[in-house]
Amino acid sequence: MSRHHLILGKTVDFITGETVTDTHDERYRQKIARFLVEQKGYLKTDINSRQELRISIDGNVAVIRIDFAVRVEEKTFMAIRYGPGSLVTRERPSVAAARLLEPYQIPVTVVTNGEDAEILDTISGKVIAHGFDAIPSRKEGIERVRKIQLHAIPERQAEKEMRILYAFDIVGSCECG
Repeated sequence: MSRHHLILGKTVDFITGETVTDTHDERYRQKIARFLVEQKGYLKTDINSRQELRISIDGNVAVIRIDFAVRVEEKTFMAIRYGPGSLVTRERPSVAAARLLEPYQIPVTVVTNGEDAEILDTISGKVIAHGFDAIPSRKEGIERVRKIQLHAIPERQAEKEMRILYAFDIVGSCECG
């Protein structure tokens, strides 16, 4: 853990039950996890926390973390990325991650700072709603997944998305990521 994060001890991850380092950021992640289960109706088994996405650009390999990948009907329906501060600066790399995490574009991307949230349509990259209450419920996720066809992005676009993600999350990040 980087020296600029205040370590508050250890805590138990709400989703996995594993012991994790307790920081202010981790407390927000736990708040989000509880919200998804207790308010939005997701099962803990629907949520994959700290999912890793491996990308490779010009021989450089990086691992990007998706805070929560939410599955319904055996499909990842929503990718949620947490980060303190401004939401707008997290939109583009989060959409890129949601376009690359699965063999298909995950329909919904959520960016949150733990206090507010933006819900984006992954295909268009546009913000479609604001606030935690606008995050789709499990029931809404199931209905949506049953109605849509999931498509992969073309290989050329996938490379561009990797470059965007690499630039924002690796080149432009601090050592604390």
